[in-house]
Amino acid sequence: MATCPLCNCRETVLFFQDKKRRYRQCQQCRLVFVPSRYWLPADQEKAVYDLHENDPGDQGYRHFLSRLSSQLLAKLKAEPGQRGLDFGCGPGPTLSKMMEEHGHQMDLYDPFFADDPAVFTRRYDFITATEVVEHLRDPYRQWTRLFVLLKKGGWLGIMTKLVTDKQAFASWHYIRDLTHICFYSQPTFSYLAACFDAELSFAADDVILFQKRQE
Repeated sequence: MATCPLCNCRETVLFFQDKKRRYRQCQQCRLVFVPSRYWLPADQEKAVYDLHENDPGDQGYRHFLSRLSSQLLAKLKAEPGQRGLDFGCGPGPTLSKMMEEHGHQMDLYDPFFADDPAVFTRRYDFITATEVVEHLRDPYRQWTRLFVLLKKGGWLGIMTKLVTDKQAFASWHYIRDLTHICFYSQPTFSYLAACFDAELSFAADDVILFQKRQE
């Protein structure tokens, strides 16, 4: 039986199965995940990412990302010039440019396209991860890293689509991308907020904000 990669719980059950993969659900944190035997090799995974056309000049892409940036900027409005990290920035960093246009300083990290270990020696006022957390192979380690990098009172903005129920999951386009191996629901994010002592809000469709508590 596959152990949950997020909370290490051994109580997981088969949630869904299609022709290519099985999906299990943790009975503690409610994460739906793909066991490691179904993961793509790293070179095939990168080949999928190379097909993404993330162009900072694409107004449609900017509009998509603005669902997160607008929510985050509203939280940061009182203090311009804050330092942020775009975690999992991809081949065409765009959200970082949007935040810089509003006066914030941005660092980039991506294991394939911006592998700069220096970012892990710093602390940030805010961190963004857009369409990233569904790809994480070691989610507990990466979530821990993000909250360690975040200053007290800082904001972590996430964009990912949410699991609702099995019926919707079966026809969900999100599972057709074989690089997607972790699927979150509102209960999973509530678990994370409790685990890392953060305030949680579901700010907009597919947009989740955490604020690390001051004390």
